[in-house]
Amino acid sequence: MAILEKETPATEASDSDDPQSSQAAVAAGVAASLAIASCGGGSGGGSSGSGGSGSSGVTDAQASRFLSQAALSARDNIWLLQLVGYEGWLNQQFTTPPSGSSWDWLVSQGYNAETYRYSNSSSDYVIWYRLITSPDQLRQRIALALSEYFVVSVSGISTQWSQFAMAAYWDMLCENAFGNFRQLLEAVTLNPAMGLYLNTKGNQKEDVATGRAPDENYAREVMQLFTIGLLELNNDGTVKTNGSGQPIETYNQDTITNLARVFTGWDLNTGIAGPTATTQFVMPMQLIASRHSALAATFLGTTIPAGTDGVTALKIALDTLFNHPNVGPFFGRQMIQRLVTSNPSPAYVARVATAFNNNGLGVRGDMQAVIRAILLDPEARSDDALALPTGGKLREPMLRFIQWARTFNATSAAGTWKIYDLSDPASRLAQSPLRSPSVFNYFRPGYTPPNTAIASAGLVAPEFQITNEPTVAGYLNFMQSVIANGIADVKPDYTTELSLAGDPTALVKQINLLLAANQVSATTEAGIIAAVASISASTPAGQLNRVRAAILLVMACPEYLVQK
Repeated sequence: MAILEKETPATEASDSDDPQSSQAAVAAGVAASLAIASCGGGSGGGSSGSGGSGSSGVTDAQASRFLSQAALSARDNIWLLQLVGYEGWLNQQFTTPPSGSSWDWLVSQGYNAETYRYSNSSSDYVIWYRLITSPDQLRQRIALALSEYFVVSVSGISTQWSQFAMAAYWDMLCENAFGNFRQLLEAVTLNPAMGLYLNTKGNQKEDVATGRAPDENYAREVMQLFTIGLLELNNDGTVKTNGSGQPIETYNQDTITNLARVFTGWDLNTGIAGPTATTQFVMPMQLIASRHSALAATFLGTTIPAGTDGVTALKIALDTLFNHPNVGPFFGRQMIQRLVTSNPSPAYVARVATAFNNNGLGVRGDMQAVIRAILLDPEARSDDALALPTGGKLREPMLRFIQWARTFNATSAAGTWKIYDLSDPASRLAQSPLRSPSVFNYFRPGYTPPNTAIASAGLVAPEFQITNEPTVAGYLNFMQSVIANGIADVKPDYTTELSLAGDPTALVKQINLLLAANQVSATTEAGIIAAVASISASTPAGQLNRVRAAILLVMACPEYLVQK
């Protein structure tokens, strides 16, 4: 049943186990939710200060809100965060090692067999598996954010064993998530998946006889997207201007042409290839000196002398980019957008950029310092920010799905986690990890929905670039099916929620806390409770229908969709 094609009255549903009956019960609740939203059902932040608190003084709702920014689910983390506090929880996460090798998981599942040489579907399985099951939640959340900044997409890689290339890329992001940005930048640059995606793999020096010139793709994107951006910035992320009041560009075509020479001569490390040649994706690319340009390269105030070897030239280039004053505000602002809010104030950006520039011990690029600055900033932690109309961000569809799976303890019966590409906008999520349609991510950081109040206020809303009537309907229909049936052999466990099914108020409040950090307002919550209560709970089937409806109604309401 397509839940937006026909409104179903919120009347008492049958307790039958028939799937159509179950879907009708959930659809009834959705119709009620849409009616609530259309009536403007409350705009407050809910009881964000309510609930118990541990020795840290952090309330249930405050803990859940923090975890919506720093983790992938609040369940099983609220009590721990209340015990140790925000900084204590971060310290524990920073010292938790990576949860495992995605590359090894593919091998354990047999995806290095010849039959999978040209298949990439298992790259989806392994990333979903990591995001849904890994205990190192902060690391996984940061890796996901980094994957939307240092974009590589399996859709843009044409090679055999591409699933191993993507698995190794994810592992690299996880390994470097808590390290130093300079090392992360080098690891990204020499990663085989990035080499395949932005053409550094096999990039060769100039050849006057044939007219060949070095490929400029990575040289352009490493500046535009990965380090300094198009315009010079102040430390607070605002744009610098010249004496005429015009923005100052950071680089030009000559800069790209010169920098491109640095990224010649690099290729896969085939010397360590195994029987199926998948191991070449684990190691950084290697330099083939004869293919590296010997010309001088002048860019961003730096000159690499002619004849400089490729390894040294790369170090000079990456050091130059890393030390550019734009990097702190450019990178920091986008990480704030991925974790906390679409429109951070200049002061917020400046505080994060300052942490990037110096972690307090004279170290530049300390990722842990940047993460702390983002997540512990007053604009992230203050309850007052909940009332700001400019605060928060639209939850990314794939984060909603991951949150559902983790909150309700989804498991794969066979351990295969065959969750496929969920990018289809009409019937799935319009988004899937490592499946961006271009190097510019699923959406631009500066995107503003045209002809909207957001545009009139001069704000941005990146996630709205993949939000429209078809994608909203696709998301709701997809989640209706997933909440009821799971996906493939991945099924949820609603045992805890079923114990509350006889009390619609307790059930909805529990889901509001876990999924929305109590940000669903009292008015909207009351409407959802009424819709859930309209479903008979006199049989196990009816109780399950109540749970499914409560979850879908919360995940459909605007106050959940906008994370504050």
